[in-house]
Amino acid sequence: MNLDEILRDVVPLLVLALVLGAVMDRLKQSAIVGYLLAGTILGPGILKYVQNREVIEGVAQLGVALLMFSIGLEFSFRRLRSLGRIALGGGSLQIVVTGLVASGIALAAGLDGRSAVAVGLMVGPTSTAAVLRVLVERGQIDSIYGRNALGMNLFQDLAVVPLVLTMTALGSTGTVGQIAAQIGLQIGVLLGVVVGFLLVSKFVLPLVLRTRVVSANRELSILLAVVTCLGAAWIADSLKLSPTLGAFIAGMLLGESPFSTQIRADIGALSTLFVTLFFASIGLLVDIPWALAHWQIVLAGAAGALLIKSIIVWLIVRRFGFTHHDAVATGICMASISEFAVVLGQIGFKGGAVTPDLFNFIVSCALITIFCTPLLVVIAPRIGRFVEETLLRTKMVSMRYTQLVKRAEGMRDHVIVVGMGPAGRAVVDVLRASATALIVVELNPRTVAAARAEGIKAEVGDASTEAVLHAVKIDTARAVVVALPDHQASARVIQQVKALRPGLPIIARARYHVYTEELGRAGAHVVVDEEEEIGRALSEHVANAVRKSDGEQAPAGDGA
Repeated sequence: MNLDEILRDVVPLLVLALVLGAVMDRLKQSAIVGYLLAGTILGPGILKYVQNREVIEGVAQLGVALLMFSIGLEFSFRRLRSLGRIALGGGSLQIVVTGLVASGIALAAGLDGRSAVAVGLMVGPTSTAAVLRVLVERGQIDSIYGRNALGMNLFQDLAVVPLVLTMTALGSTGTVGQIAAQIGLQIGVLLGVVVGFLLVSKFVLPLVLRTRVVSANRELSILLAVVTCLGAAWIADSLKLSPTLGAFIAGMLLGESPFSTQIRADIGALSTLFVTLFFASIGLLVDIPWALAHWQIVLAGAAGALLIKSIIVWLIVRRFGFTHHDAVATGICMASISEFAVVLGQIGFKGGAVTPDLFNFIVSCALITIFCTPLLVVIAPRIGRFVEETLLRTKMVSMRYTQLVKRAEGMRDHVIVVGMGPAGRAVVDVLRASATALIVVELNPRTVAAARAEGIKAEVGDASTEAVLHAVKIDTARAVVVALPDHQASARVIQQVKALRPGLPIIARARYHVYTEELGRAGAHVVVDEEEEIGRALSEHVANAVRKSDGEQAPAGDGA
């Protein structure tokens, strides 16, 4: 196969991915959907343009390695811990429960045990790239459900490790004991690889990156990053582990190092190229004639996956003390099937645990759910509000706020602080210093528990609901401070407060300047624009630094 044949397939694929990615972005969809559609259109199912699919898939495997390496660089144990129990507990429960339910349904549908377990492994994870991109673009990543989705997705990235190991083991032959022994052996080899990568990242790479030749030459640093990624993938493959797993572990260990930012920047452009080919190659795998011939089961499977995963995550998040609104919204955000279902499916296909029909079914369902993800993320908070305020309102009022009303009894001339992140905490500290009565309303149970431990009156509740505001005695309050990072949640709180007590002073926080007018229209009397305040503070510091610099440079006397 010559270069002309390779370029004949790769160039049109990238061009169509560029065009469709731009179109999807214009339509407020994820560009990933465009990349997938590009492969589907040029693949064997429609135009049959791509002739050398093996070459595209080979290049795409590099994309998978770079993608997993990039995810590992972004992954941080400190960042995961900062997101609370929902990341570790909720993420692990979601993978396990969804896998068990999907496997049970597959068994009931007549699949054998290995194939049923393979279905559970493939359906469990959510499309991290599609979900987080939409949340960031819409400014919802700082909402309660946005942070929940971020934490659970971060954990699912880590969960790729056991998922790959388990899927590989499903392709093994032998008794249950032999398979268990093989998994144990793989785990032992994996631990050895981790220790080896850790030693290299701690002692070898820092020395190389600090050398003047590498640090001064951009090309060499890029080559070093690529060699680290692909070398880790090659070593893992040589040890009979997944190469994507090796790349992920190498990235994760380097992500904890001070060089992670530089390495991430060095491979950014290459990663974009190869990842685009990766998603396009997934599109090439979609068998359109098969999907059209089985459209009923494909649509039923995609709809069933979206519904079942939403409900499972809803129930799990509720167990961590979040409101139905945020639990439902989190569930809808986490409803899609991950693009890595295809990677897992290919591993299972090679091992015999996944049949061609099952592979086509999972790939088709995953593509549909990923396509639906941007719309689902947009409507998630509305559905959450509908479920909480309409379907469950009466039951919640009777069961949830009885104790809250009792604890807030007798409060007068107090300030209600909604949200106790860093901004809300600063307000609370000032109010306590001035001996002003206050009560905090916060959705995070851990934050409320920590506040109570300090002697601060705090309650778990959604301040956008009438029942909660009445329970914290809004009728006798002196003012309300809305310190939430999510502008949509802030607007709902402000509107509810204004409806109950139109003249009550409302001071709100706008994290970004573009939301200032929106909160003002909602009814806030004072809106603190964070970007404006930060700009003012920066200007003052710059002016002080300039004055200090001018003073140091001034001559000792003018008459010399």
